[in-house]
Amino acid sequence: MDYFFIGDPELVTAFRFVGVGGTAVINAEEAHSALIRITKKVEYVDGTAVPLDAESCRILILTEEVADWLGEELIEWQMNGRYPLIVELPGLSGRLAGRKTLVDSIREAIGIHV
Repeated sequence: MDYFFIGDPELVTAFRFVGVGGTAVINAEEAHSALIRITKKVEYVDGTAVPLDAESCRILILTEEVADWLGEELIEWQMNGRYPLIVELPGLSGRLAGRKTLVDSIREAIGIHV
């Protein structure tokens, strides 16, 4: 499993159609649990922690809403430089108000204002 998706149930289904596994979450608690399961390389089977292959997830795809729910925890994970890499995309309702795109962030970092 190179990719994994955490987000809306509808988008999880869509990603499964193209071969990407995922977990549907509807609140911050479920999002936190899913992130821990993926980043700690542990899966729970009948209440028992089972270690996953260390290379199991290289890119974790999240909706912007899930990223907001995870907040500082997600930022800490991104700053540590380990896998999985985090990619955020808009949910079914579109971009969240006030969120910068990746291009906007890069332009701001290098000082380009168009």
